[in-house]
Amino acid sequence: MSAAKPTVYRFSFGPWNISTGADPFGPPVRKELEFARKMRAYKELGFDAVQFHDDDVVPADWDWAATVKGAAEVRKMIEGEGLFVEIIAPRLWEDARTIDGAFTSNSPAERKYALDRSRRCVDLAREMNCRNYVLWLAREGTYIREAKDARTAVGRIVDAWNAILEHDKEIRVLGEAKPNEPMDQAYLPTVGHMIGVAYKTIDPARSGVLIESAHSILAGLDPADDMAFALYHDKLWSVHLNDQNGLKYDQDKVFGSVDLRRAFNQVWTLEKSGYGQRGECVGLDVKAMRTTTVEESMFHLSHSKTLFLRLLDVVRGLDQKRVEELQSKRQYEQLEMLIMNALMGA
Repeated sequence: MSAAKPTVYRFSFGPWNISTGADPFGPPVRKELEFARKMRAYKELGFDAVQFHDDDVVPADWDWAATVKGAAEVRKMIEGEGLFVEIIAPRLWEDARTIDGAFTSNSPAERKYALDRSRRCVDLAREMNCRNYVLWLAREGTYIREAKDARTAVGRIVDAWNAILEHDKEIRVLGEAKPNEPMDQAYLPTVGHMIGVAYKTIDPARSGVLIESAHSILAGLDPADDMAFALYHDKLWSVHLNDQNGLKYDQDKVFGSVDLRRAFNQVWTLEKSGYGQRGECVGLDVKAMRTTTVEESMFHLSHSKTLFLRLLDVVRGLDQKRVEELQSKRQYEQLEMLIMNALMGA
């Protein structure tokens, strides 16, 4: 019996990852690149797929006829570059009507706006030939706990998730958990919370998660363990790999640039669990440093992909029998040194 073929990974990122470098403490430091130029960069950098927010494709306030026309133009552009759309997500958190949350707002009118836009995003996903719909519940939380009833809020999130599933029988909803920022506290802060909600929806088979490395770290958790948990439930349908220096704001650093061993364990988990064999992408969500020039403003993407592939070589190059032997004997000191030697090229 022949061995299984190794996974050929496909990579994605969103156009917002090529940015002007603005942050909450300062204005843009690089010029904005044209959308078409960003699309050309995907293949130049060796990527396969695009991550989109709804208003990355067309403005969210266009009527449906204009939306269909605009979406067709963007789809033609990306398919002309040999790309496909991996995920699409409604960018609910930037609208003035969602300052108190979208699905969990105390305003019925604002909750209706969020649901209407979310359904529209499902229709847009269909136009872009995309089945994966991501919910980052950015403002679904509180600044003070007394502002909302948390039990009611969770129920409203489930109701909204169900409305998306009901709107299109082919769409899959991926919850993306984050414990804080922009809200002080989120209602569904971890992967475990998201998977718990997935089982409460009308169709758990179409309800899964996207895991971002930094979001797990911000929750004080290990991204590799979060990924393993979701993989056990067969609900890890996308990842956003990056890195994070401590429990600060969301930094979106180059994957593996802060903690190489932590990154190694994410690659180890994905590879050994067969992630990617059903077409799942290795997605990135990384920012260029603010000091980076526009001419070098894509290195963070190519570097993240390179580090993933180099760590993949390390994972695949390990003596698996030796690893299993050390595990069985509980010789973890030796196992640790085996891993460290591999990472150091010794």
